[in-house]
Amino acid sequence: MEEVAVVAKRLSDYRSIIGSAAYEELQALSKLLKGTRIAHVNATSYGGGVAELLHSIVPLMTDLGLDVHWYVLSGTNPFFDATKAIHNALQGAPAGLTPEMESAYRKVNEANAADFHDDFDVVVIHDPQPAPLVNLVKHKSPWIWRCHIDLTTPNPSVLRLLKPYLEKYDAAIFSSATYVPSEVRFRQLTVAPPAIDPLSPKNRDVSEGEKKAILSRFEFDPARPVISQVGRFDPWKDPLGVIDAYRLVKRSIPDVQLLMIGSMAKDDPEGWLWFERTTRHAGDDPDIHFLTDLRGVGAIEVNVFQRETDVALAKSLREGFGLIVSEALWKEVPVVGGDVGGIRIQIEDGHHGFLVSSVQQTAERTIELLRDERRRREMGRAGRERVRREFLITRYLRDHLRLYSELG
Repeated sequence: MEEVAVVAKRLSDYRSIIGSAAYEELQALSKLLKGTRIAHVNATSYGGGVAELLHSIVPLMTDLGLDVHWYVLSGTNPFFDATKAIHNALQGAPAGLTPEMESAYRKVNEANAADFHDDFDVVVIHDPQPAPLVNLVKHKSPWIWRCHIDLTTPNPSVLRLLKPYLEKYDAAIFSSATYVPSEVRFRQLTVAPPAIDPLSPKNRDVSEGEKKAILSRFEFDPARPVISQVGRFDPWKDPLGVIDAYRLVKRSIPDVQLLMIGSMAKDDPEGWLWFERTTRHAGDDPDIHFLTDLRGVGAIEVNVFQRETDVALAKSLREGFGLIVSEALWKEVPVVGGDVGGIRIQIEDGHHGFLVSSVQQTAERTIELLRDERRRREMGRAGRERVRREFLITRYLRDHLRLYSELG
């Protein structure tokens, strides 16, 4: 395993955003946990919502006096192929694992277990990739499994594979109570949806100078209508459907542009395949722009692109949460999102954007918003306020601290 270095953060910097009551509550919770040793383990330090959450929550816990360490698995290509198949299967894909995949999954976890010594007070294991560690590492401290996936219709064979591990955890955290599979007997359950960091490079305020400098490097025209989708290139984000919806929008609003914004995560071998499929589907349309880390797009660039967006899309077919929704709403941009689990948690249909179930609906709602600036602004303001109340990283931090205290 490799330990991840994080940039320091101070909770006091968030006080003006969250208010004194929430700030004092976090200070009080942390006093009970000062010096507590915490380990977080996941599959990658870059790309995707889990890594983003950890890059914020780990330094904030440290600032509050906890002794926090974050480790990522050392894996192989066959292992990541297997864990991607597990991820897809848990979200409902019919294909299970081959014997070779099961072997790669087991061997990599065994190798990482040999390198991990539990001298912690709490260990938090994120998602299926390191789930078997609970059976492979000797421990006396509480172990928590944090599931970031929508498990409402899991593939039965893959869930059976994981069940013996999951039932060994002292507690589990899910983004929604509806995601908890009835087939697994968890010892303790906590519901804690993810949240965005308002002071991270992806969400902080951006000066006009920064904005102009970044926009000068890219070809799209901010003066024309812009729709965008941020996220990995994978089938669950429906990037092909996004392009189909854009084409329908363009029939009514010829000047519209589409930004497809994403990064290629280390633990997602399907990403390249779906990136190529998506670019082929886009063809040579000069108004479809692919803005990825391959072109120097990082967090601050994504921030600027989201702020230059008129309507954000989140056309997921299945979504554990989808931080991109709260990111857009925080920037007062309404979202047209798939009517699926994690997006439903964030959007009230007609108030912060729209929930849709087809390409046609996506296009219709997007056209409606592009043609009505007043409504866009109203939805954007309502969305930012909802994120401030419910989906900021400090609330997520509070949920974790409460659970650690209960298990201690």
